[in-house]
Amino acid sequence: MSNRYAVILAAGQGTRMKSKLYKVLHPVCGKPMVQHVVDQVSKLHIDQIVTIIGHGAELVKAQLGDQSNYALQEQQLGTAHAVMQASEMLKTKEGVTIVVCGDTPLIKAETMEALFKHHEETSAKATVLTARTENPTGYGRIVRNENGLVKKIVEHKDATEEERAIKEINTGTYCFDNNALFAALENVSNENVQGEYYLPDVIEILKNAGEIVTAFETDDFEETLGVNDRVALSQAEIILKRRINEQHMRNGVTIIDPANTYIGVDVEIEQDTVLYPGTILSGKTKIGSNCQLGPNTEVKDCSIGEGTTIRQSVAHDSEIGKDVNIGPFAHIRPQSVIHDEVKIGNFVEIKKAVFGKASKASHLSYIGDAEVGSDVNIGCGSITVNYDGKNKYLTKIEDGVFIGCNSNLVAPVTIGKGAYVAAGSTITEDVPGEALSIARARQTNKENYVSKLNLKK
Repeated sequence: MSNRYAVILAAGQGTRMKSKLYKVLHPVCGKPMVQHVVDQVSKLHIDQIVTIIGHGAELVKAQLGDQSNYALQEQQLGTAHAVMQASEMLKTKEGVTIVVCGDTPLIKAETMEALFKHHEETSAKATVLTARTENPTGYGRIVRNENGLVKKIVEHKDATEEERAIKEINTGTYCFDNNALFAALENVSNENVQGEYYLPDVIEILKNAGEIVTAFETDDFEETLGVNDRVALSQAEIILKRRINEQHMRNGVTIIDPANTYIGVDVEIEQDTVLYPGTILSGKTKIGSNCQLGPNTEVKDCSIGEGTTIRQSVAHDSEIGKDVNIGPFAHIRPQSVIHDEVKIGNFVEIKKAVFGKASKASHLSYIGDAEVGSDVNIGCGSITVNYDGKNKYLTKIEDGVFIGCNSNLVAPVTIGKGAYVAAGSTITEDVPGEALSIARARQTNKENYVSKLNLKK
């Protein structure tokens, strides 16, 4: 197999997006468009990726990092001009180069691999990725000769009535012999209405030189969608969401309402987990088997063990164990570690806290900057008072502790193993193990006091 290179076109500003955000950084299913493209290209054993950047160059570099090399197109003078910016890195190399647009987030690695294979098997100097659509209006048409090779690519506005009837269109993705590509680019002219250098002109140059130009037709028109505005962005979101959901369902995940379930491309879910409507899973989330998530639950960058239930709740950047019960209306904030068989009930907020096995905070509590042991019961309305206005402090609750309702644990403080804290207490000092701590004013009843207030006069 010959060496392989990739040029990703990501320099356009995308004025039709009507956005301050650089076009290829608009997300589809939680990931920027250009990241989708680079991730798919990276599966192809490419020797070198060069991303052509322009507007928002530093932001694209920050997103892609060392997954790619970069070439700057300071002025956007057309697609051929964009590819020419990679000449310093690629011009002298032997091999095959694929050119892909950074605003085609639905393109699959399998399709690009098939394009490479077709290109190499036909000994072509250029191969166009094509697709077939019932409504080709606006697309360049693929005109083939009697041998099935590409005779020419004709733009819609320049096409005859006969050519406009052709349903096979140019997707804007190509494979080229690398040397032939950069030699031809030097002969591309900008003598057209837009005054730009167009990549399809390379096809014409190679044809006129007697070289073989072929086309490979993908059977999935949807994956060639280029995103130029918010309408197309929403279409891409719908298509990719459906693709992701179908893959999980075929792998043994039950999705009650796929139209209202949103799963990021990097999410992993094991079989027999059930997702209810309104569930949003994103980031590097991993979910074990036999879990139930939703309805209306958001999970981002979490690992979740098997048999766990999360209902009407939010969890971010945390580790959640097996057979845990969370919600409804709980909030698991970043850097929390929740061990097996824990219950986090309604209107409980956990932040940067560790919960030991089988511990419970069943309702209306805030537990932040805390280490909670196993078999701990935290009563309704109890909180860790972790912040003095300047610094955060740690609360330690050891195994087997019972915290009575409406207790304040003022950090830094440690509640010893097996201790009890009476309801309504404000604890400011350590509580020894097995002790009962009562930190509240003694109740005083003043008989007949209300009548002396004269409230009814």
